[in-house]
Amino acid sequence: MPPLVPKKILARQHEITADFTRLVHAHVDDLAAGRATEALEIRDFAGQLCIHPTHLSNTLKLTTGEAPCAIYERKLVAVSKELLADAGRSVADVAAQLTYDPSNFTKFFKRFVGCTPRQYREELWAGQRVETSETVTS
Repeated sequence: MPPLVPKKILARQHEITADFTRLVHAHVDDLAAGRATEALEIRDFAGQLCIHPTHLSNTLKLTTGEAPCAIYERKLVAVSKELLADAGRSVADVAAQLTYDPSNFTKFFKRFVGCTPRQYREELWAGQRVETSETVTS
């Protein structure tokens, strides 16, 4: 049987996890809105939480089973998809907004979504056209 972890330590681990998640979401939202111009790194978030990056990483792995970068990347992908849905923005503009150069943004997006930003847009817009034509013909 594994040793029991005191409730106070468990509560602190979950507090760190919640605080990190909140900081990541706020930061990526700030990037998307243009309120931030530089992407933070995991060590920056650890500094904001006044803990060592290794402690942050170990705590998140214990509480979520994921590394901090996985949580950060998931939020970046979600916001990327939202920004790409705007037909008025180019892929390069979305990349710059999230502090990527277009080539690295395409690699990042494809790694996590399985298609390039342009392919994602084409699929999204094709789906919207189908929904629109079904609504019109119904």
